[in-house]
Amino acid sequence: MTIENVADLQVLVHTARGGTLTAAAQSMGVTPAAASAMLKRLESRLGCRLFERSTRAMRLTPRGQTLLDYALRAFELLAEGEAQVTADLGALVGPLRITAPSDLARTTLLSWLDEFLAAHPGLQLALLVRDLPLDVMREEVDVAIRYGNMADSGLVARLLATTHPVLCASPDYLKRHGTPLHPEDLPRHNCITFDRGGRRHRDWRFARGGAWTEVRVSGDRHADDASLAREWAIAGAGLLFKTELDVRHDLERGALVRLLSDWRTEPYPLHAVMPSGRFVLARVRALVDFLALKFSSWRAPHS
Repeated sequence: MTIENVADLQVLVHTARGGTLTAAAQSMGVTPAAASAMLKRLESRLGCRLFERSTRAMRLTPRGQTLLDYALRAFELLAEGEAQVTADLGALVGPLRITAPSDLARTTLLSWLDEFLAAHPGLQLALLVRDLPLDVMREEVDVAIRYGNMADSGLVARLLATTHPVLCASPDYLKRHGTPLHPEDLPRHNCITFDRGGRRHRDWRFARGGAWTEVRVSGDRHADDASLAREWAIAGAGLLFKTELDVRHDLERGALVRLLSDWRTEPYPLHAVMPSGRFVLARVRALVDFLALKFSSWRAPHS
């Protein structure tokens, strides 16, 4: 066996995540010199360079990326095996690190995750709530719940739901400013915007009779947290264009009123994203199956 020291593989993993040997050394609790020696030993045994060095950071070579992929799965398998040995046979145990959009987490996922944890008391959940997509490999995320089409071919994604944005506003706002009857009315209204996919979402698209209308909107409020935009809309600050999945409870209780209901909007898929499709931990697979079942019971008006 060429690789004899597991710590050498750990240096590979931590250097890839942190970008430098210093960061890897800090994560492992060793000196930078010791981390450097481990990496050199690993490269010497394999007979190839795993990183391209620079003064600022270290970048994986193609061979380094290949070894990293296998090393990550190896460590996941070891952790899974250790957890299963120390737990009841068949029980789900260990940590789950999840990231999800802010509004979806608050309006939908929290109660579902509580239910999942109650059924599997051996699990420990870490929930990262953020609207900006993050690097699931670097952040060591087990599952990322993401809106939008998937472009990264290095990830595996499972479709959970297909939703659509809807235009809505509070009854108080409509009483004070009137009800828009056509997308071209929107520039005359105060429109609340938020970041979607890391960018301000201010080009709103509607379709009727096979023709699409795109409107550039503006307003006095913008947030990088979509849940804040929804709260502003409920408070009567302006119009909101947001996935029906996130505002369905507000529509049902009358806090928001749906507008332009005779116009279609573009589909906005929701995925569960995982770092690798070759090996998925049992607890991660169980969570994704659970969420898929929950979302399957929700049927949007466009479905």
